[in-house]
Amino acid sequence: MHKTLVLIKPDGVARNLVGVCLTAFENTGLKITRLKMLQMTREKAELFYAQHKDAYFYEEILEYVVSGPIVALVLEGVGAIKRARRVLGATDPNEAVQGTIRFQYGETIRRNTVHGSDSEEATNREIKIIFDD
Repeated sequence: MHKTLVLIKPDGVARNLVGVCLTAFENTGLKITRLKMLQMTREKAELFYAQHKDAYFYEEILEYVVSGPIVALVLEGVGAIKRARRVLGATDPNEAVQGTIRFQYGETIRRNTVHGSDSEEATNREIKIIFDD
């Protein structure tokens, strides 16, 4: 069994899209095994986005992710990372496939409603940060 982490970002929570997002993942047969709502701290955000520390958008993404509550979930199932990322769609909503969360609800490349781990290594690291394992 594989697992992945998904975050419903502050804009998704603020626009009442939590249920829609959860349903989209459940409809693919992925099982939600952990779920929590939290307010990400600046410290946690810095750990979470550490790989982007030198990127021009680093401060913007930190400010955004701490701007409101998020919902974190761990999904499990065969091929969980690939399956979840198909539901998420491309990072840029303008490039996302119709029917994906980011196509339907993403506002910009940064305010794209959801985050999904992109590898097993990222999944393990991100779960530890978010769920304090």
